[in-house]
Amino acid sequence: MVYVTGAELENVQSALELPPGLVADDGAVDRRWLQHFVDRIPVNVGQALEPFGYYQTITRTRLEKHQKNGHRVLVEIDPGKPVRITALRVVLVGEGRHLGELLRLVDAFPLAVGDVLRQDLYERGKGKLKAEALALGFLAADFSRHEIRVDRIRRQAEIDLLLDTKQRYHFGTVSFIGAPDYPEWFLNRFLDFSEGEIFSHEKLGKTQLNLLDSDRFNNVIVAPQSAPTAGDRVPVAIQLSPLPRRRLRPGVGYGTDTGGRCSLRFQNANLWHRAHLLKIDLLLAQRRQSLVFTYQVPAARNLTSQTAFRLGYTAEDVSSYETRSIFAEVERVWGFGQGRQGAVFTRLSREEYWVGEEHDRSRMILPGFRFSQRRYSQPIRPSRGYGFSFEARGAARSLGSDVSLLQLLASGNALLPLPARFSLWTRVEGGTTLQDEPLEDIPATLRFFAGGDRSVRGYAYQSLGPKNAQGETVGGKHLAVASLELEKALGASWGVACFYDMGNAFNDLTALEWAQGAGVGIRYYTQLGPVKIDLARQLGEPDPKWRLHLSIGLAW
Repeated sequence: MVYVTGAELENVQSALELPPGLVADDGAVDRRWLQHFVDRIPVNVGQALEPFGYYQTITRTRLEKHQKNGHRVLVEIDPGKPVRITALRVVLVGEGRHLGELLRLVDAFPLAVGDVLRQDLYERGKGKLKAEALALGFLAADFSRHEIRVDRIRRQAEIDLLLDTKQRYHFGTVSFIGAPDYPEWFLNRFLDFSEGEIFSHEKLGKTQLNLLDSDRFNNVIVAPQSAPTAGDRVPVAIQLSPLPRRRLRPGVGYGTDTGGRCSLRFQNANLWHRAHLLKIDLLLAQRRQSLVFTYQVPAARNLTSQTAFRLGYTAEDVSSYETRSIFAEVERVWGFGQGRQGAVFTRLSREEYWVGEEHDRSRMILPGFRFSQRRYSQPIRPSRGYGFSFEARGAARSLGSDVSLLQLLASGNALLPLPARFSLWTRVEGGTTLQDEPLEDIPATLRFFAGGDRSVRGYAYQSLGPKNAQGETVGGKHLAVASLELEKALGASWGVACFYDMGNAFNDLTALEWAQGAGVGIRYYTQLGPVKIDLARQLGEPDPKWRLHLSIGLAW
């Protein structure tokens, strides 16, 4: 008969596991060893319950013969009354004794006077205090006194803890080892700290991730160079193993928006030995082809600041339009930390396009600026987070373009965690064109369309928007799209979802007709992002159709 439950019962059951060898392979039982095990049960049970505050446990055992050659051990446990805390002293000394972060943990210690003595809660409180002290730069912090005094007869306990934080340490000099071809100013961009800052193991870990995410190194070790013994500065050594400078990366894939596709990228990650990046990207897909040259010059400000030059050719042939264009672009990007990024750019393009019965050519000089922020709990399968972006771009006939216009674009999404491993994705997207001239003067790539894997599911890619007299989609001056998606996580890599999308492109708010789609989907999360398979049905249509959507990656 057992009078304990929960974690106490689990601990007792672990203590009562039969030792190996007591029962032979043929089922025979060593009687003397079995009797010794039974005699030890009261001691083992008492030790199993002491961490939960029970120090006067009474345990009775009885060994019975069971069936022909079997035995049964009956155990009756009376844990008695638990020991309670009568005095609790948690004290800080050293340079960190007045820090609010540590004082809050002292006040929130998981045990208090009058509570049952729980050693697991005691160790948890100790661990949090020391871990926070280390995170705050007190690398030599330790408990100079950590005592639990138990009076078994009176069922009373006193806890006495003294954490000596000692002195606070700061980052010292940084040395890079193993990447002599990269300039030091470039490597310093990846540091998540600067000399003189309070030492933090978390910042060391973030620095390591920054270097690995740069796609220039395949092995990175970031560690204190020596134990802090003198002064308050901790030098850091960073061991790097560079990837080959020149790489060729082929790829294949499929998406319902693009059809089957293959890609090829050539990359030189350290041009001129100045960390300049040259990329040549070739994409061949059923509905889209492109060849783009990109030359990036990193800035010393931080790891996301850079200047980029692009030159390329793109062609796209979808149900609503066909377009071919060559372009050149220069962009200056500034990173502001915490996922924030801003940029100014100027794009020159020459485009030939077919939309409905229209066939025209357009020359555009399009300056603009962008701002975005993304903050997610992790890149592969986030549990919470948000992102948004804003862009303004314009052109003027007086500056050499064939049309004058101003466009404003905005998008945002949020991931909200819900109970029972559910999560809710919300997504909005909008755009507007300010222009007094006819829509026909706007090139196809600057018109708005809706529909597709990452727009309104249930409709073909770029199939939604204002139509001409022949019923052909010709795009619009404005765009509005919104989506809700509820996902249930299954295991570590799978998920199922249901969703509702709505949106359209339009020329006048009074003429906006919301296209709607809803459906269900399967998610499989990989290192490249989620593989999404969605089955969507059109809503509000006289003859609604079903459509299968396949995509890879997060729609950030």
